[in-house]
Amino acid sequence: MSNIGEKNWLEIIKPKRSLFDVNLRELWHYRDLIILFVRRDFVAKYKQTILGPLWFIIQPLLTTLMFVFVFGNVAGFSTDGLPKVLFYFSGLVGWNYFSQSLTATSNVFVTNANIFGKVYFPRLSLPISIVISNLLQFIIQFIFLLLFIIYYAFKGVPINLSMHLFLLPILIFMLAGLGLGFGIIISSLTTKYRDLTYLVTFGVQLFMYFTPVIYPLSSLSGTYKAIIVLNPLTSIIEAFKFVMLGTGDLSYGGLVYSLAFLIVSLIVGVLIFNKVEQSFMDTV
Repeated sequence: MSNIGEKNWLEIIKPKRSLFDVNLRELWHYRDLIILFVRRDFVAKYKQTILGPLWFIIQPLLTTLMFVFVFGNVAGFSTDGLPKVLFYFSGLVGWNYFSQSLTATSNVFVTNANIFGKVYFPRLSLPISIVISNLLQFIIQFIFLLLFIIYYAFKGVPINLSMHLFLLPILIFMLAGLGLGFGIIISSLTTKYRDLTYLVTFGVQLFMYFTPVIYPLSSLSGTYKAIIVLNPLTSIIEAFKFVMLGTGDLSYGGLVYSLAFLIVSLIVGVLIFNKVEQSFMDTV
């Protein structure tokens, strides 16, 4: 019996006692599980549908056409001289990545309660896998954006690709980070306050109108512009349009502000998530 305590265990699971007890090395150790979650999310999203992954393109295209009719033709919003389809689709590609990551991540505890209650794995691996699986969807939509750019360029539309293409990976990372940060904060709160689950979808849709997706920042002035600039997504979406289309406002100061917002939201989100995961099974 004395030899039992001398065994070299492969895995030792200890209760978390500190709010700051976040084991990032453990997340890397479970990277294969994260990949499995990514595949599950990507495949299950449109499983048993006729069109399957084509919905990754159909949804933003239908939304773009609606924006063209409502905001472009009826309301007459400016598109900075660009074709309406190209302007709205470029804004939606970036916005969809953020909003879908936030929405899916905000329900992590509620939708995965049975898995959490049966087997141990680092809980943060699930929201991270959601952000990665949505990145695959973003890449598909981004490819179609490039096809639109090529098409309109051949038609003679003046599209000036920016020399700041090196910013593109940074902008994508920032969209992912903000979606993850806000998402895990909300998911931690939904374990106790289920009302947030119903408010998230409406809140995200409303938040889009405070982000320059359907209008350029240059069309605003005064108080309205000052309010929209406070949105950490504003500088990211504007920079994305600037990099891809040569329009929009590239503000390094705004990007630094968004990055600071990203860091704070991730730190706060991880700390709250770390605290809630220790007792959430009692409330979910």
